[in-house]
Amino acid sequence: MAAMGDEALIGRVLDDRYVIGERIARGGMASVFIATDKRLDRVVAVKVMHTGMGDDRQFTERFVREARSAAKLNHPNVVAVFDQGSDGDVTYLVMEYVPGRTLRDVMRDESPMPPRRALALIEQVLIALSAAHAAHIIHRDVKPENVLITPEGETKVADFGLARAVSAATTATGGTLIGTVSYLAPEIVVNEGADARSDVYACGAMLFEMLTAMKPHTGESPIQVAYKHVHEDIASPSQLVGQVPPYVDALVLRATARNRDLRPTDAHVMLKQVRRVRSALASGLDDDRDLTADLLPNANRTADEIEDDTADFPYLWGAAAATAQAVHGSLMDNPTAIVNRGESTMVAEHGLMPTRQQRTGLQPPMGSDQYKTLKRGRNQRRRGPILLIVALILAMLAGFGGWYYGVGRYVETPRLTGMQFDAAKADAKSAGFDLSVQETKFSEEIAKDVVMSTDPAPGDKVLPESKISAVVSKGKERYAVPKLKGKSVGEAKAILAKLNLKVGEIDKKYDEKITKSDIIGTDLKAGSLLKRGESVDLVVSLGRQPINVTDYTGKSEKDAAAGLENAGFTVDVTLANDDKVDKGSVIAQDPKSGQRFRGTTIALTVSLGPEKIDVPNVVDKAGDKAEKVLKKAGFKVKWEPFKVGDARVRSQTPTGKAKPGSTIKLSQVSF
Repeated sequence: MAAMGDEALIGRVLDDRYVIGERIARGGMASVFIATDKRLDRVVAVKVMHTGMGDDRQFTERFVREARSAAKLNHPNVVAVFDQGSDGDVTYLVMEYVPGRTLRDVMRDESPMPPRRALALIEQVLIALSAAHAAHIIHRDVKPENVLITPEGETKVADFGLARAVSAATTATGGTLIGTVSYLAPEIVVNEGADARSDVYACGAMLFEMLTAMKPHTGESPIQVAYKHVHEDIASPSQLVGQVPPYVDALVLRATARNRDLRPTDAHVMLKQVRRVRSALASGLDDDRDLTADLLPNANRTADEIEDDTADFPYLWGAAAATAQAVHGSLMDNPTAIVNRGESTMVAEHGLMPTRQQRTGLQPPMGSDQYKTLKRGRNQRRRGPILLIVALILAMLAGFGGWYYGVGRYVETPRLTGMQFDAAKADAKSAGFDLSVQETKFSEEIAKDVVMSTDPAPGDKVLPESKISAVVSKGKERYAVPKLKGKSVGEAKAILAKLNLKVGEIDKKYDEKITKSDIIGTDLKAGSLLKRGESVDLVVSLGRQPINVTDYTGKSEKDAAAGLENAGFTVDVTLANDDKVDKGSVIAQDPKSGQRFRGTTIALTVSLGPEKIDVPNVVDKAGDKAEKVLKKAGFKVKWEPFKVGDARVRSQTPTGKAKPGSTIKLSQVSF
């Protein structure tokens, strides 16, 4: 059966450059594959639009827009986009391949998270979004699935598919709601346009979920969830889980305010707030009332809310209170939009507006008795200016208090990065801080025991004598090749996996000592250092090598022994008489064929030639008698030069032993 859909793409080469491998993710409009860039010889991720989507101009334009938007961002916390194009019916986007997990995977394993952990993760997301917002780009689809975390702990924000430059026309695409409903800001739901504060809302919603392990709003359908985003506030995390300080609650509520005017203006502003909250956590504060009050959304109340709060107070007190709030608010995080500093001006950024009486210049309504009382005497009429002076003094005191609690009492974290930890600890101590190791990480660039980063970061505002946590380098990540001789391949894989290494190529050889299928050795010497994920090639035993046995029957003993011993066999020689095989030649061999292992004993029977018997001594015997004795013993007789009568035998040849049937030469005594 022919492959269909995504399966048909595996192995395909797009534009004669990108070799598509396995699919690693699938979404509503596209799938992501791991691929190889043949031109640059590197691993990349290729996002391919689903079949049929390419016929939709809206989605095609969105796909191209993603490439252009992300290409503008050159930041280590943003997934880089390398290329975009079409090949036949395939529209694709080539991105940086980021191995590791998504924030969703981390949340699934760790939520509900301690506030420190959750804030550390959201801080990295905000760093990436800050770069985007600074380039006037909003993401519009911030969610855990779009946050990638490498094995080294680096965080990268991906999928700027909904991103577009900030403009007055920034709304949902074509009136269609696009995005992940659990993290959509209310203004996107009602199609009022998205801006940087919409991304802030999504970050606040993710922070809520990390802290509680629950979505901010739930419902039986996406429409119900979207409706709740518009009409219901997100709850404080502490209502669902314990150990959440009030200022963390306040941060979540500020970021997820339904009225976007009450949220941080962009990711950079929220990033500063997150770092202030992390500093408070690092200082071990269960609560910081000033920080909590500064972060709560009602610190930026609307004009109507302030009007309702001050309507029942006399004009002078309302002015003093509003002035004090304005001075205090202007010293907080976002002293940006200040409008019309006149007699009745307030700081618009914090939602502080004149009371009804201040805007009209009228005093609160009075009864006739009150009016008569105010008309009495000059001393009573002087109370107004006195109260005004008191109010102004109170405002100044409130402003100073706001400055002190918001700014003045904080000091900057010293720069300790790049220093040896012991030296950094000494510097921190001399500056009044306590430096401790939060974690250690491997680094290819930073030497061992050198401070890589600190929490709070250098230059962050913290309380004096706060604790500083450091990430310290463990140096280059290297693992020693273990001794694997005699282990099985399965055992080797397990051992190497624990060392973050893996088995590479396997070569097989015969070995006389190592059992079949066990490891003879490795391509690298034990103790050699390798990077994480590198391979170790193995040499695996085929067992003892069988050797063919050559038959040396009929060959000389010397040749047979040399041949067998050179082949690796042991030779055992037995001598025997043989009437047919010449002396010194092999009569028999055991075994004489087949295969045997090195060291096997091969038995050779070597000929001594025919068997010899004693030759009777017939010297001095009469010729006839001598001839008779020799023939009886089994010999033939020959006289030299000839026999003369019955004369005695003078000599015989041979004497001693001779082969049966051989001829004995005799000579007679001459007369």
